Amino acid sequence: MANTESRQIPKLFGTDGMRGTAGVYPLDPPTVRRLGAALVRALPHGTESPRFLVGRDTRESGAWIEAELAHGASGEGASVTSVGVVPTPAVAYLTRTRGYDAGVVISASHNPFEDNGIKVFSGRGEKFTERVEREVEAIIAETTWEAREGEPAHVPHADFVGAYLDHLRAVIPEAPSLSGFKLAIDCANGATTTVAPPLFSSLGLDIEVIGDQPDGRNINLRCGSTHPERLARTVVEHGCRMGVAFDGDGDRAIFVDHDGKVVDGDAVLLMCGRQLQGEGRLKGNAIVATVMSNIGLELALGALGIGLVRCAVGDKYVMEEMLKRDLSLGGEQSGHIIFSDYLFTGDGLCTALNVLRTVALTGRSVAALAADLTAYPQVLLNVRVRERVDLARVPAVADAIARVERRVAGQGRLLVRYSGTEPLLRVMIEGKDQHEIRGWAQEIVDVVKEHLG
Repeated sequence: MANTESRQIPKLFGTDGMRGTAGVYPLDPPTVRRLGAALVRALPHGTESPRFLVGRDTRESGAWIEAELAHGASGEGASVTSVGVVPTPAVAYLTRTRGYDAGVVISASHNPFEDNGIKVFSGRGEKFTERVEREVEAIIAETTWEAREGEPAHVPHADFVGAYLDHLRAVIPEAPSLSGFKLAIDCANGATTTVAPPLFSSLGLDIEVIGDQPDGRNINLRCGSTHPERLARTVVEHGCRMGVAFDGDGDRAIFVDHDGKVVDGDAVLLMCGRQLQGEGRLKGNAIVATVMSNIGLELALGALGIGLVRCAVGDKYVMEEMLKRDLSLGGEQSGHIIFSDYLFTGDGLCTALNVLRTVALTGRSVAALAADLTAYPQVLLNVRVRERVDLARVPAVADAIARVERRVAGQGRLLVRYSGTEPLLRVMIEGKDQHEIRGWAQEIVDVVKEHLG
């Protein structure tokens, strides 16, 4: 790697790729073009005639970002093919099965249309690890090379959507048992608009679709997984048995039951984990969830003899933990669920099909399945601090934390951590009694204010 001297290398990738306002650094044309070139340079030595696959969501900025990135990559000798508007997991799947060296998704997921982002997958269909992301950032920061100049050319297009849909249909071979099942779908005016309606219709479901009229600016606008209120109304008004809302890029799904009550990722992990266990398909007899998943999930899984492995927030951390432990199921409360039998990234459509499959095989409604999860009350308090210090080195704070940990042991959970972006300490407690755990959280906050505030 060329010399980057002692300069600070700008951190461009966050927990889910590179993200920001479209047209503004780092999503300005020169930086996007340079990123395309850097991705080729970061490939393993000896990669001949590298091939990239690119997909995007419905944002109006997606086309020019795709063109700039492809121009930079082709300037380094790569051939770039676009699959157009498709969900993020479609790019991950097709990158792996079609023999591409890398896959790139242009999307800002659940963010408003003004934002956009870039996620990168390896040739195995797995999100880039932090180590590879740091390598790419270092290459971008090098001053010894320039990206290709000139106007971006047309990016060749290929229609691979049919192969992705065939892959999804294999999740639920019991399709006839769902014939006539009334399902509401919210496509968030995003990437699933091209695939969700034909997929569910082909399986014989009676679908009611909303959020399927993208105009480049209405992605996630009062719809989708972060705004399930409209879906809930649709389910109730049309007498649907359940509903599913996707986010802008289609890698997560949130459900509502027949009464319009939201069913989140924790409930999905429980119902699908139990189903896989019963079929002998739950590898390692454990699942992965983040530190934000409710203690109720941990207790419910424990009663089934299923272990819970916790990791940092972000589906790429879920993926890394699943790969390390060779597990078949993991996910986040927000609806990113990974079924490793099918793909090592979150896939909202795959999640929806697995939930429908579980409903069909158990003969129980999604409401009844979700009711098996007792979500414990949760309190989250933030306290501003002068500096981030090791809390174990502040005796009064360490003692307060230890006291509360003893109280919640076996019936709740305490999480104390610094914010990644602000001078804040976050104190989160889960337990059986809301009033009680609020008092315990306040105890810690008061001590922190006295010694660190």
